[in-house]
Amino acid sequence: MNRKYRKTVIAGNWKMNMLASEIKPFIEQLKENMPKTRACDVVLCTPAVMIPAMIKAGKECKVAAGGQDVSKFEKGAYTGEVSASQLADIGAKYCIVGHSERRQYHGEDDMLVNAKAKALLAKGINPIICVGESLEQREMDLTMEYVAYQVKAALNGIDATQLRRCIIAYEPIWAIGTGKTATAEQAQEVCEGIRAVVRKIYGARPARAVSILYGGSMNAKNAYELLAQPDIDGGLIGGASLKPADFATIIAATNQE
Repeated sequence: MNRKYRKTVIAGNWKMNMLASEIKPFIEQLKENMPKTRACDVVLCTPAVMIPAMIKAGKECKVAAGGQDVSKFEKGAYTGEVSASQLADIGAKYCIVGHSERRQYHGEDDMLVNAKAKALLAKGINPIICVGESLEQREMDLTMEYVAYQVKAALNGIDATQLRRCIIAYEPIWAIGTGKTATAEQAQEVCEGIRAVVRKIYGARPARAVSILYGGSMNAKNAYELLAQPDIDGGLIGGASLKPADFATIIAATNQE
């Protein structure tokens, strides 16, 4: 982390878990375990129907609410879709785009991720843009080539002012929900490479200011080591974000100097 130049963000992704009725008890437990001081912004990205409940409960311990996906369309005959305007209207401040599960199960490509990020920015929502390689791509030593392409495609047409509101999350596909985690050195190498890609597009100052998260099975045990890396500015947390005590431990890990 480098808090001198950019903000640290711990974002939980609940995926299709929990109920709206469970949010208040969760936040109460989180608050009990939360460190007295914290050096990060905290976000919980829930299914869209639960965002209002998260906003209401999250005020107790300054937890922002986010969505997990958004339509590229503003409105129209798109049954089941949720627009950026609708997310903004109910108070979402962040939204994940390009998560590997959306890419895998729904066939989302990089051009669609770019369109979704632009839709969010147009409505004042901060996109959390996910990028990452498969195990096969890593074993073929294609990690940076593939991730660099994803970053360039996702940021296409986004100017430096808009970039300030973007967060990039590196989530190696082989480490999501598998219990496997990139070593701190592996994660740092790719996050540093992502920053280098952003630097080539926007210049040194904007690249220095963009927050890059690690999103591959960060948990209470490995968070401190991962967050100690200079180019890892937080985490996109899956399973551990469903456990108040573990999530609080990860938040506390951002207090290191």
